[in-house]
Amino acid sequence: MIEVRQARYFLAVAETLHFGRAAEQLGMSQPPLSQAIQQLERQLGARLFDRTGRRVQLTETGRAFAQECRKLVAQAQQAHEVAAQAEAGLMGTLRMGVVTSALSEPLLGALAEFRRTRPRVELRITEVDTGTGQQAVVRHDIDIAVIRPSAPVRGLRMTPWRHDRFVIALPERHPLAQDTAGPVDLSRFADEPWVWLNREASPDYHDQLMAACRRAGFTPDARHLANSILTQLAMVACGLGVTLVPNATAARTFQHPAAYRQLTDPADLVELSLVTRAGTREPLVQEFLRIARAARHGASGAGGNDGA
Repeated sequence: MIEVRQARYFLAVAETLHFGRAAEQLGMSQPPLSQAIQQLERQLGARLFDRTGRRVQLTETGRAFAQECRKLVAQAQQAHEVAAQAEAGLMGTLRMGVVTSALSEPLLGALAEFRRTRPRVELRITEVDTGTGQQAVVRHDIDIAVIRPSAPVRGLRMTPWRHDRFVIALPERHPLAQDTAGPVDLSRFADEPWVWLNREASPDYHDQLMAACRRAGFTPDARHLANSILTQLAMVACGLGVTLVPNATAARTFQHPAAYRQLTDPADLVELSLVTRAGTREPLVQEFLRIARAARHGASGAGGNDGA
């Protein structure tokens, strides 16, 4: 197996046809270079140079070998550049798992900025729920999860990122759907049929929904179950019942529209977190986290979701 170092030595001599100049070019003395070329010829079992007096010429074998050495050196240089760019967070693949409700600002802005500043990085996005997102990070299947908070998982770091408030989602024909008089009490929906989220999809988020209703004085009649917020809203749009969703979700446009009303008690906050492996120093992960933090502050300053 020919080493890159040997190929560089050989090419220096092949291109100058002079051991002294080649050694000077390589920043070494001539005797070690001559020995390295002799060792290379013994290793190959072939003569690479004709040495006649003070004249050095490539043999036919040497000329053919030079072509392959140039390829080897070029590939080594390319590998070095790729490694350097990857270490700088300019190349590679970033794999993310995202809960459906996160696909709004400031995530959209963070993704756009990341793609603008890292055009040679491949982004791979997978829809997850909170539990599967955490486990995917643990298994190294993804690098970052954008999920709802849950119980701590060993080996993971959870960084609070975005805060939303609950709003009530209603079918468009609901009596309160067209009422613009202002916020409504959640207790007004105590006797309504509810579209509920399966607890397995996001236990902590599910429990926040339940706690909000109980603080309003009732236990919701969860007649219809969904595995994602999008499915909840589709069921609401079909007139099956009402549900609570984060206000960022309400700001988006869906194929099956619903009506949204603010609540008189906006104290309940639902959180999105960025989850990574604890202690990770992967350049792409660190760069996305930096951009995500900046996007979050930008969204807040522009009247975004934080505390809204």
